[in-house]
Amino acid sequence: MKTFVVDTHTLVWFLSRSPRLSRSAHTILRDPTVRLIIPAIVLAEIKYLSNRGRFAQTLDDVLRVIGTDPRCLVYPIDLGVVQQAPAALDIHDGLIVGTALTQSTAVDGILTCDEAIAKSGLVPVIW
Repeated sequence: MKTFVVDTHTLVWFLSRSPRLSRSAHTILRDPTVRLIIPAIVLAEIKYLSNRGRFAQTLDDVLRVIGTDPRCLVYPIDLGVVQQAPAALDIHDGLIVGTALTQSTAVDGILTCDEAIAKSGLVPVIW
């Protein structure tokens, strides 16, 4: 089973059906055979965006969607994530990369168009 970490904008664009979501990311997010890891920081960012009116769905809406999808695993910010988070990235990107780096099985990529994550070269980026 392939495993992907999902970045904030990727999840937001998928749930809002934005044309900004790449075809590759959309295909992976629709694939019933993949595992999707949602870092806790992604949910915190979604709550922030929703409260600021920049995303129409609430955190509860998003939790209902991912809570009923057996492919999704919400991964906490734990000590391992913090230790693996690269200091060269901003805190949000670092925690997302740290989540990918702490997985017991190899992550096939992070679904993101974030240039800083891509340039870090620490994990494969799919976009």
